[in-house]
Amino acid sequence: MKKHLNITVLMDSACIPDEDPDFTGDAGDESTEHHVVNALRALEHEVSVLGVGESVGEFVNALLEKKPDMVFNLTEEFRGNRLMDRNIVAILEMAGIPFTGTGPTGLMLCRHKGLCKQLLSPHGIHVPAFFVFPPRCAIHVPRKLKYPMVIKPAYGDGSDGISNASLVRDESALKERVQMIHERWKQPAIAEEYIEGRELYVSVIGNSRLQVLPPRELFFKKKEETGEGPVLATYKVKWDEEYQKKWGIKFGFAELEEPILKKISRACSKVYRTLQINDYGRLDLRLTQDNRIVILEANANPDIAYGEELAEAAEKTGIKYNQLINRVLQSAHRRYAVPYVCG
Repeated sequence: MKKHLNITVLMDSACIPDEDPDFTGDAGDESTEHHVVNALRALEHEVSVLGVGESVGEFVNALLEKKPDMVFNLTEEFRGNRLMDRNIVAILEMAGIPFTGTGPTGLMLCRHKGLCKQLLSPHGIHVPAFFVFPPRCAIHVPRKLKYPMVIKPAYGDGSDGISNASLVRDESALKERVQMIHERWKQPAIAEEYIEGRELYVSVIGNSRLQVLPPRELFFKKKEETGEGPVLATYKVKWDEEYQKKWGIKFGFAELEEPILKKISRACSKVYRTLQINDYGRLDLRLTQDNRIVILEANANPDIAYGEELAEAAEKTGIKYNQLINRVLQSAHRRYAVPYVCG
């Protein structure tokens, strides 16, 4: 790989601040986009920023004008539709432009929670029992479903659409929650068996050679006097600091014995390869009391901001943030045997 590359950081246009469209300011406590752009410039690459807006033609023309050696892809949606994140990288593939992160196939497999689980089960990977309820169809609850169940938007991300009410214990509550997702989120709802256990987040980097990073854990704390407290990684649990303080919720590193760590590493590597994740990813799982690993979700191109789960886990192994961004860049570069030449 050339020491210095011409890199375009591709992102959703809404993520570009009007007051600093070229991200020339200090990252500070700013967004993922700020952190990545600043890291790439610290690595002495030539960095430009491009937002993907409403027009495909404008996006493609602007990209071809920039003639990047590599695109660092941070996009998450197109025209507000997260299912279309795969279409953006499909355009990059058709144009022959190298990019970081997972391609269209992997993004599709990870985004659709039902499809993801259907694919993993035959490979001997434990997933919760589940059923998908499409919109505009009568809600018939299969007898095989065992309560309690967790009801989620089938294409959701970042715990969107998940609250304490997502944990249902009977058919009436299930139907009510499914209907709410259909009406509010305009997408299928997935009902998953609730898995009792420790909530772990395992990040993986690489391609032909994988490095499984130390597991992070979401620590729930119930009130001693009532036994009450959240048991799901809801939107508030993940993003509301006041809510976290109220319930004593913390994120940290899991303390696990070596045989369990190896078992988790093997399982997550298998999921990563099966779902065709590239360069970096994160697997969300539950570890049951009898040490059974149950994969809840697979996240291609997860949040790679400084201080988030992946970066924290990388730093635990001695990989500083700029080094992490460089590792992602190098992994992507090695996937392309022929350097891209624009025009």
